[in-house]
Amino acid sequence: MAEDLQQLVLTTLDTHGTIADTRALTIPGTSQPAASADAQIIVLGALNSLDSRQMIKYDAHETLSHVLTPEGAHIALEGSHEARVWAALPAKGDGEPVTPAQLKTLVGDETAKIGQGRAFKNGWIAKEGNGLVKSKPAIEDTTQVELRQVDSTGTLPSGDKGLAELRKRKLIVQKKGQWFTVHKGPEFSTSTAKPETDLTVDMLTSGQWKTSKFKKYNFEAEGIYPNGGALHPLLKVREEMRNIFLEMGFAEMPTSSFVESGFWCFDALFVPQQHPAREMQDTFYLSDPVKSLHPPKDYYERVSKVHEHGGYGSTGYHAPWSDAESHKLLLRTHTTASSANMLYKLAARCRGEQIEGEEYDFGGTSGRVERKEGLEGATDGFRPAKLFSIDRVFRNETMDATHLAEFHQVEGVVADRGLTLADLIGFMRVFFNKMGIKNVRFKPAYNPYTEPSLEIFAFHPMLNKWVEVGNSGMFRPEMLAPMGFPKDVHVHGWGISLERPTMIRLVYGINNIRTLVGHKVPIESVEKAPAVRF
Repeated sequence: MAEDLQQLVLTTLDTHGTIADTRALTIPGTSQPAASADAQIIVLGALNSLDSRQMIKYDAHETLSHVLTPEGAHIALEGSHEARVWAALPAKGDGEPVTPAQLKTLVGDETAKIGQGRAFKNGWIAKEGNGLVKSKPAIEDTTQVELRQVDSTGTLPSGDKGLAELRKRKLIVQKKGQWFTVHKGPEFSTSTAKPETDLTVDMLTSGQWKTSKFKKYNFEAEGIYPNGGALHPLLKVREEMRNIFLEMGFAEMPTSSFVESGFWCFDALFVPQQHPAREMQDTFYLSDPVKSLHPPKDYYERVSKVHEHGGYGSTGYHAPWSDAESHKLLLRTHTTASSANMLYKLAARCRGEQIEGEEYDFGGTSGRVERKEGLEGATDGFRPAKLFSIDRVFRNETMDATHLAEFHQVEGVVADRGLTLADLIGFMRVFFNKMGIKNVRFKPAYNPYTEPSLEIFAFHPMLNKWVEVGNSGMFRPEMLAPMGFPKDVHVHGWGISLERPTMIRLVYGINNIRTLVGHKVPIESVEKAPAVRF
């Protein structure tokens, strides 16, 4: 039928020069003009095939019509609910009134429920005692008449008001359609013979290629989809987050140390050595080697002192200090261990000190200063710093739809004079908004190394609930002062996961983290994952 329809279009064009309205065509094999929307879809397929060979050109015109819903089709056939209620009742004074319970038996629950109200509104029925009777000897079922008109013509003579009422009752739905005006193209011909698409050895040998007509090469066509080289959704979201940080002026921290000491992972952050997070059911410890190298001696002594005895305005934890606990090696539970290390180096740089002869990029704080003062006083070498990292962390978690034992943490710190919690909340809203996550909430929380602290929640549309995506707060003086920062320097710190924002992205449709990371992830899902756009 497709080739016959193409031939009909070409023959009609050859005879008349143009086709003003394709709804006047009669599709081969049918007896009626192609006036319906479905018929015009068939016509469009033939036109696209001819247009691809530049044999024709066509213009599309949009039409709006209405079609019956299943309920509307039933009413067009059997009558409206109100008419069926009226028909089931006796005339006034001619028999016993029908009670509502009897009416349900006669016409059904739905018809009785809907039809009574509309029949009363139209004045077709009335109450008599405990039952219902007809109040009019005859009626006109306007709803049925209108639906039959819509079914045959797609519209109503009364216009939009009647159509709107039927749409409101969900008896009809609006349907868009098209029809076309067709003209001859630059390669017009009445022959539907398709041009050659491949140059074969036989054509070259026989010389047939000299007289053959070839299809033009389409340089706009997409190539074959590659089998490999696809990026995992996490890598796509990671790169987008990284670009957001760089756009906001952050410098990236080195986070290659998956193995950290208890000192940098906990002690330097003012996490007490008796904290539950340091127990084996929450943290992975190394059995070989079991002990880390000693951190800088003077800094180590200041940290142990503030833990055990207090200082810098703090009373400390008044708990015994264990060197063995501090020197344990573990798989880092958060990248804040790297942040603490970088903040220590930043504080040393502010005091004009060089650590182990290394240079670091603190986002504009490079360069040495000559003058320095005591740890309790302000230093002249401080410059604000904005640092971030995105890397793996490890926790001894029970795996479920939103938890893994190994995941990624997006870590950031901002160090400046006079920062407040309002600055942190404002930044997080801007950051998540750039990610396309606008529904964000903050909840007060407790962290050993931040005060005040906030948990960050984002709404997951597929799970239909608020999901925790991160933690944040202001680093405590007990953490910053031993590093050597001035008293008026405050530091924002936050950590958000990479997996959960990826799950929240509707473009990926992921509601279980185990389908995003791990050995059960099908490679096909990675190959077909769309590019993320924040």
